[in-house]
Amino acid sequence: MTDPTADRAETAVDETDNASAPEAGDPVAEARREAVEFKDKLLRTLAEMENLRKRTEREVVDARVYGTAGFARDVLAVADNMHRALETIGPELRDAADAKVKAFIEGVELTERELLKMLEKNGVKKFSPQGEKFDPNVHQAMYEAPTSDQPPGHVAQVIQAGYMIGDRVLRPALVAVSKALPKSPVSANDNPNPND
Repeated sequence: MTDPTADRAETAVDETDNASAPEAGDPVAEARREAVEFKDKLLRTLAEMENLRKRTEREVVDARVYGTAGFARDVLAVADNMHRALETIGPELRDAADAKVKAFIEGVELTERELLKMLEKNGVKKFSPQGEKFDPNVHQAMYEAPTSDQPPGHVAQVIQAGYMIGDRVLRPALVAVSKALPKSPVSANDNPNPND
């Protein structure tokens, strides 16, 4: 025997399903379904276009700021060589030089300053992190230097200055990182004699 209440509930569910489903020949229901599909596609397309516009704006800004990075990196080699050349001329050699050599040295110094000014004008900034805490994102450690002047993990010496372009590292600074001085071993003479 079947329960008549259960039969009536199944019939009501079937009728509700049939009422909500569009009939095969109902053009209004078909048009509504297509309208919902087209609206969904339109909204998705608009969202994609907005994302594309934002991404393109970001890429244009990045190209403007960072587009010269390759060229700037190549020019840094020239700036480094000029700096090294000027460092090799000590104060005593400058004092002993004649007027023409002094003028030549001043010309090279002026050219180096002009080169650094041109780099800075194009968004490339020099940084020298002497005494700062070591940061592997902007510093490249060359060696550790035992020192009592700096706390451990700080830049004890800048071997080569670093450069930034915008907010990105163009070239990390080459540095020596401070470490604590080794503790001197305790000798036998330093220990008090327990028998005294």
